[in-house]
Amino acid sequence: MLLKNSIIYFLCAIFVFFIYFHIEGFASDKKKKQLEPLPPPPVPKDNPMTSEKIELGKKLFFDRRLSGDATTSCANCHDPEKAFTDGSEISLSYPTTRNFRNAPTLMNVAYAKYLFWDGRAKTLEEQAEFPIMSAFEMNQNLDFLEEEIRIVPEYREAFKRIFGNDVNIKLIAKAIAAFERTLISRNAPIDRYLRGDENALTAEAKKGLKIFTGKGKCIECHYGAYLSDQEFHALEVPENPKYVNEPKFITTRRYVAKINRYPDYMNVKEDLGRYFKTKKKKDYKAFKTPTLREVAKTAPYMHNGIFKSLDEVIDFFNKGGGKGNKVLKPLNLTDDEKKALKTFLVEALSGDDLNIKPPEIP
Repeated sequence: MLLKNSIIYFLCAIFVFFIYFHIEGFASDKKKKQLEPLPPPPVPKDNPMTSEKIELGKKLFFDRRLSGDATTSCANCHDPEKAFTDGSEISLSYPTTRNFRNAPTLMNVAYAKYLFWDGRAKTLEEQAEFPIMSAFEMNQNLDFLEEEIRIVPEYREAFKRIFGNDVNIKLIAKAIAAFERTLISRNAPIDRYLRGDENALTAEAKKGLKIFTGKGKCIECHYGAYLSDQEFHALEVPENPKYVNEPKFITTRRYVAKINRYPDYMNVKEDLGRYFKTKKKKDYKAFKTPTLREVAKTAPYMHNGIFKSLDEVIDFFNKGGGKGNKVLKPLNLTDDEKKALKTFLVEALSGDDLNIKPPEIP
């Protein structure tokens, strides 16, 4: 009898333990799905921020030497005048080639858990190398770039002073990443409102916020300080008809599939998103949830720039996303509700202009 009672007690304890942590986990998830003001940006221990390093990174960000033919800098696709996008449906590309995705904003990128639409990089340092060596972006040989930067006395002295080392691609990436971590949406109305300033939002924006967090279900994927769940979802965004049959566009899509070892890369007809990288069923045509900060300034939208306006984006979600997707359901928002939601997105989520001007390049 004693043994039986002990077993029952043990099983009950396990059950209570499971229920407790299940509820705690659920409560934690619910707590996460709220908006939060931006905290100071996280900085990796192996790349501390200094004013000299940031200034070096800024120069490299604007330096056209980083491209193979010295015509393109990071700032071409991430223009300060366009909220660090290029304002194009499909991002700018190396001459004679064609990119195949939209250039996301670098504003607030310091808070991003994954970089690129497919999340193939996890740090800004890692991300910085990809466009430089990409055949359809900057098309630069990394070893050659090291020598191009090293031959410039001002650069070489700066690297030795800041890093205590000679120029190399890893340090180039660290400097660029340090600069990019300064691109923060400061003093956005939503942050002031969340800190207690009731007058930071207009009445219409407040109505839009209620829709954002309620009937519109936007907060299901756009929450926290970064306004993104930092996950990947297959919304069945339609292919952009402007490019779907363009030879250079098809070439780039095949190339990306090929270098990611997609077996039937010659016959790939769509952008398969994160699936190219992971080959996992859940990632088929899945793309990263973008931040909504600065969203009013970063049109066109989606990974292929198919939506030119926020009205089109809101209509897409209101209809339940693309045909066959398993993530979204129709929202049945009225015209007034859509208008209020747009007002919130436009008025509440943009910070002060950074007014970053190109530096003098050595």
